Amino acid sequence: MAPAKRSVRFKPKEKSKRDGPPPPFKQPPEVLEPFINQLDEKHVYVTHIDGHPASFKWRIFLVPVAMNVGVAALFVWRMYAIIPWYWELVKPFLGLPSAITFAAEQSTWPELIWEISKRTAVFLVDFLLFVFVWPWPVEFTMGRRHGNPTRWRWNVGFQDKEIYVRRSRDWDTVIGDYLEDGDGHKILTTYIKTATAPLLQEQKTGYLLMNGQWDLDWAAMVLAHRLVDKKEVALEAFKNAVLMYHEDHGWLCYDLGISASVEEDTKRRQVFAFRDALTALGKEDLFYRWVEIVQFESTQPGGFGPEKQEAAAQKIRDLFEAGGVNFDELWKESNSN
Repeated sequence: MAPAKRSVRFKPKEKSKRDGPPPPFKQPPEVLEPFINQLDEKHVYVTHIDGHPASFKWRIFLVPVAMNVGVAALFVWRMYAIIPWYWELVKPFLGLPSAITFAAEQSTWPELIWEISKRTAVFLVDFLLFVFVWPWPVEFTMGRRHGNPTRWRWNVGFQDKEIYVRRSRDWDTVIGDYLEDGDGHKILTTYIKTATAPLLQEQKTGYLLMNGQWDLDWAAMVLAHRLVDKKEVALEAFKNAVLMYHEDHGWLCYDLGISASVEEDTKRRQVFAFRDALTALGKEDLFYRWVEIVQFESTQPGGFGPEKQEAAAQKIRDLFEAGGVNFDELWKESNSN
């Protein structure tokens, strides 16, 4: 079944403040029109192609499957165990004898307080399970607003090359007119650059890219694969595409300048060589903690100027020293060839 159509405006409005959007924004490729027509204008979208092996994605997906199966089993067990107790509570209101009837007038205050506390605790636990825990497996298997992981995997399966579509979370409500508002433009570009960092996408499979700023749009991912399977859109069209809507220009694409320079490509190879050196030492965890520190510090208010860069560098050196590794020496050694 095709996902519900959420928006149909792809072409920009006839009237525009400019002949075209300013760089780095541009009109999206027409080939993506069948995909863009289904997107919600309120959000920013990032698409990329995950090249991790299908077997690796299968193992990653087993974790939320196991967690949700466990939650569902816990909930079923809880209902089986507690429904008879609730039935006993209801019986007196129906004029039936109950095994847990409590004669308050014949009890002392400590006994009364203890009984009330026990029943309150039962009500509270069941309330928390029903309101906050039970929705996990429900959303995982039957979520409809943006699709759900179960339907996504059922339709897409596990492939060596998969399309992932991330959808902005609440921050997209504060960017306003990001072409005119300097602060909105800065917020938008900061989140985009962090989300599309080559190192992040190289190290993490798409399923692990959900965080406080981005959700995965399961329905959009199913749609993207369906369009590729029907040969309406080429797979490569979804490689690092950033899409957002503007009132005056319609749907726009953020130009990431993916054709990296020789210098950028060299830096990337150096980082991967450094990672391999740490892995050989059994210190791969230091690499990921290094990446997390850099990503965190670079997204803090006030920018990532020289002073903050130096402070972050010292924090990283201290981290590696605590792990028994000299950062500077290992970096030099891993990139000496």
